[in-house]
Amino acid sequence: MSLRTGRTARAGQYAALLCYLVFLAFPFLWLISTAFKPATELGSLHPTWIPEDPTLDNFRQAFDEQPLLRAAANSLTAALCAALIAVVIATPMAYVMARHRSRLSTAATGWVVISQAFPFVLVIIPLFLVLKYLHLINSLWGLILVYVVWSLPFALWMLAGYVRAVPTELEEAAAVDGAGRTRILVSVVAPLLAPGIVATALFAFITAWNEFFFALVLLKTPEKQTLPVVLTHFLGAEGVADLGPLAAAAFLATLPSLVLFAVIQKRITGGLTAGAVKS
Repeated sequence: MSLRTGRTARAGQYAALLCYLVFLAFPFLWLISTAFKPATELGSLHPTWIPEDPTLDNFRQAFDEQPLLRAAANSLTAALCAALIAVVIATPMAYVMARHRSRLSTAATGWVVISQAFPFVLVIIPLFLVLKYLHLINSLWGLILVYVVWSLPFALWMLAGYVRAVPTELEEAAAVDGAGRTRILVSVVAPLLAPGIVATALFAFITAWNEFFFALVLLKTPEKQTLPVVLTHFLGAEGVADLGPLAAAAFLATLPSLVLFAVIQKRITGGLTAGAVKS
């Protein structure tokens, strides 16, 4: 009876997981289908999953109408710089938070939790005034600074959890061998944190790549606008979307995140004991 119940529960779990995957995949698959449909099929009263007459005209039109390559370069620059800076800052801070319990680390943990509850609208006015004082309005570096500050709390919280999972015996053994704090962090802890660092960097990158609100408010000139902002230009004055080119451009905008995750997924799931062997 218990074996049958276990099989039923497992089957229910797989069914729920399948439904969840279908729920996630449906918008993306429909986006791909729309991107390759000609105008006649986009206006059809009986839409189909697979385009009957696939075309690349939507992609050509998207590149002709909007500077997608320049916008993608801006987004890539902002996302890569924000991810790199956030990880470099968060790694030693997370180590201190995890290894040295004090009122300061407790306050920092509370700041991490509270900061994630702030809505964008609440902070945009003081943030705009600060960046204006620093002469960073309409600047990619100003936007990068915002992305770093916004992703840093989650990066700290995530990396601190990875640090706590590293056995302290490894650090004690390195200290017995004469290694200092910096050497222990670089040679012992950092290799073990590689999956967490990669996962955190991926989170920071995707967050910055997809972010729209801050980029819309802080970047004024078309030459510095990021890809999510440029995608809104496919909407007409009356809110009518140029559906084919918009779908094509949105499909291209999702590719970097998918490719990046596919490339580094092995790094995320592996290497948990890479630094556990002394040389």
